[in-house]
Amino acid sequence: MSAATRTIRLPAEGRAIGQQFATQIAIERTRLLYQGSRLPTLFMLLTGLACAYLLWSPQESLWLAVWLVWLVLLAVVRLVQMTAFDAAPEQRRAEPRWYRAFLLGAAASGLALAFPVIMLVPAEDFTRQALVYGLIAAAILSAGVAYAVSLPALLTFALPCLLPTLTYLLLSDTPAQRACGVLAAILGVALLLMAWQINRLLWCSLLQGFQNQALLATLEQSKRQTDVLNGRLGREVEQRRRAERRLSDAHDDLERRVAERTRELDEATRALSSSQERLTLALEASELGLWDWNLVSDEVHHSQLREIFGVEEDTAPGMLRYLRTHLHPEDLPQLRQALVAHLKGLTELYVAEYRVRHAEGHWLWVEDRGRAVERDASGRVTRMLGTRRDISARKIRETDQLLAATVFEAASEGIVILDPGYRVLAVNGAFSQVTGYQRDEVLGRRVAAISSSRDSQRQYQQIDAELREHGRWQGELIETRKSGELYPQWLQLNVVRDARGTLRHVVGFFADLSARRHAEERLRYLSNYDELTGLANRTLFRERLHEASQRARQGGRSLALLHIDLDRFKLLNDSLGHEVADQVLRQMARRLAQAVPEADTLARISGDEFAVLLDSYGSLSALARSAERLLGKLRKPMDVGGQELVISASVGISLLPDNAREISTLISQANTAMQQAKRLGGNGFQFFTDSLQASTLQRLQLENQLRKAIEDGQLDVFYQPKLRLADDSLSAAEALVRWHHPEQGLLTPGAFIGLAEETGLIGVIGEFVLRRACADACAWRAQGMDIRVSVNISVHQVRLGNLTSLVRQVLDDSGLPAHLLELELTESQMLDNVETIARSFQQLRALGVKLAIDDFGTGFSSLSYLKRFPVDVLKIDQSFIRDLSASAEDAAITRAIIAMAHSLELDVVAEGVEEQAQLDFLKSHGCDEIQGYLIARPLAVDAFVALLEEQRRD
Repeated sequence: MSAATRTIRLPAEGRAIGQQFATQIAIERTRLLYQGSRLPTLFMLLTGLACAYLLWSPQESLWLAVWLVWLVLLAVVRLVQMTAFDAAPEQRRAEPRWYRAFLLGAAASGLALAFPVIMLVPAEDFTRQALVYGLIAAAILSAGVAYAVSLPALLTFALPCLLPTLTYLLLSDTPAQRACGVLAAILGVALLLMAWQINRLLWCSLLQGFQNQALLATLEQSKRQTDVLNGRLGREVEQRRRAERRLSDAHDDLERRVAERTRELDEATRALSSSQERLTLALEASELGLWDWNLVSDEVHHSQLREIFGVEEDTAPGMLRYLRTHLHPEDLPQLRQALVAHLKGLTELYVAEYRVRHAEGHWLWVEDRGRAVERDASGRVTRMLGTRRDISARKIRETDQLLAATVFEAASEGIVILDPGYRVLAVNGAFSQVTGYQRDEVLGRRVAAISSSRDSQRQYQQIDAELREHGRWQGELIETRKSGELYPQWLQLNVVRDARGTLRHVVGFFADLSARRHAEERLRYLSNYDELTGLANRTLFRERLHEASQRARQGGRSLALLHIDLDRFKLLNDSLGHEVADQVLRQMARRLAQAVPEADTLARISGDEFAVLLDSYGSLSALARSAERLLGKLRKPMDVGGQELVISASVGISLLPDNAREISTLISQANTAMQQAKRLGGNGFQFFTDSLQASTLQRLQLENQLRKAIEDGQLDVFYQPKLRLADDSLSAAEALVRWHHPEQGLLTPGAFIGLAEETGLIGVIGEFVLRRACADACAWRAQGMDIRVSVNISVHQVRLGNLTSLVRQVLDDSGLPAHLLELELTESQMLDNVETIARSFQQLRALGVKLAIDDFGTGFSSLSYLKRFPVDVLKIDQSFIRDLSASAEDAAITRAIIAMAHSLELDVVAEGVEEQAQLDFLKSHGCDEIQGYLIARPLAVDAFVALLEEQRRD
């Protein structure tokens, strides 16, 4: 066959081979997908069963059953599909329907794994969340590794699985689920990167394998063509011999000489032809190109130039000029150094590896090997011969091998590679870190000969059988370090077989589970015990309470629950800080353990609340003595942070079965009794009684009625006049809220303000009174009566942080000048949050509003507080005014308050003035204003306006 014929036929053969390769690659890709998805499918089914067991609850049984049916049917369908693919003939496996069916199954599997995360995992149960998310993450990783053969298959599986899950977790209201969403996002990114790397390595391996097959086919075809040519040449030679014999009959002597010479030439020709053919075949097989460089003329003869560089012979006549324009800039110094060294005779062989830009635009690695073959008289090289080949594939393999070696050494898990006899061939650094054995100590040794625990020794035979049957084994072993220390190890072994299925290596991955075990123990402790005090937490307390109630019912015994709450602990926390408060809680926990050693359970159930469970307490008197002993122990002085503190507590006691028969009722009753003890002043204990329950129900009813009263407008504002003693005029009035109860009539603040403080309704009531008082005062001003109105505010309103903006808005809405509004806060409430109240008072003072301290003298009455709070008025509590004439002490205190207030340039108002003698005393000692029944009782707005009209007429 001529060269022209070969030139025409090769492209068509290349296209056919390319199409054949594409078909074979498609078949191989689909086969690897089906073969690798069998184990992930079974693992996904087992994961679903494990998740179903963890998530089982009567409330979610329907959804769980639907999911399980879905999962089982999907697994069965996919397994049937895998079996059908294995049974299909080779030519039918290339049909696209197998690949599309696999993608559909992968998408359904992804949705199946996303379903329980969104629909079934309870948001409040962190333990089940962690277990279920861990199982599902393991299933996703298993499937991701198997599907990495095809990136579309991986994305078809990963996107339905991860996108809904990530969206749900990241948009969740609970921090734990959002954290799981971040972990899931990290898992997704890691999975995609891992799959991309595996896919790239696998495709490179497949392409290299198919290219090698194509090369072998081409060589075989070339060999057959060579044999045909040799046959033709042999026949021609034989014809020539017969002609020479006929000629030799006519010319004997000349014939013999010519024949001898001809035979010599023929032998030389055949030898040369055979050598050329062998050289051509060898060069083609080795993919080498020859080059002959004339350094004098800079002319180069190339072979395989088009195959390597993609250019024709005439496009690169000058080797140096061509390389200078196409060589990678980073490789030019190295190439020049190697060439100059050989030309100077420093090296026997010229060897260089460099990158050249191919005619199609990509970079390829080339290896040059040559030597100088001719020199001139001065020893200068004039000619060089050498070979050149494309080593891009080898460079890729070297890079992959370097990457694999880096991953091998940098892996955090221990990795060991064994031969079929379980002798150690290689280990990584993590192996030495975990086991304590250095690489030189274990290489060549059998695993069984290395120090192992008895547990692992017993399992070696079982592991070997499992590996030979299934090709992999994983499980937990108790192994021994070089030091003799036992440690838990998670081991995974995988068999590596060659193309004939012979076992060549066993690769083991193992991890030290010591830290995980410690973390699990720590998590188990934190899930049952309070980290600050070491006492049982709410979860463990409820479990033990349930167990104690069961024992009490079965044994006919009694059970007592003590609910303990520290008095005024919030004030201590706000004033001294969290660190001091934590020290107090720890000391209180120790005192509880010392005070009631007979307790079945001690628990911290919230910030400053504790619970004591007494199983079989004896009698009520003994229980009362225990409570007294406990309170006495708790209120003893303690030294915390260099300060001596006395902390008391309130205790509520509920009994089972005397008071309750259910655990929830028992807890609620103990809390009710504790609240009653707090309302009675604290530092005491209360047993739960039916009357206490009735009182609690009554307060609950009153709370509901109060909420309805606010909505239905049953609240009203009354005004109690204030008399200015300097000119005996009504200059101001205090706004007091009243409740027109539909059944109980008109109720004063003492009947419901305390309840409003507890329930948070005081903010709404306070705003109502403020708006009504400002509106009424503005209306009186329009009638020519400038009356200052005093409105009581609650510390709850100050804590909300919007008091200043509320007052500003009310003044703007009503049009009342700020100096006609006075805000009153009781002295005891001012001490609850000094910094916040002082800041709010400064802002209100900047508005021009007057500020007053109500019930002055009943709290700490510290001058330092008067200095910090920018107040204008002090109101003397009526307890001092009531016994003013009979008690010299009250008179002295009243005179002192008036003198002190005036020295601070503050006005003084006396409350509760009911007798003329009290008025005379206050007037004689310079009191500025008084209010009380002597002047007038709190009046409705019409009556108050009538009183003002009467005063103006007088």
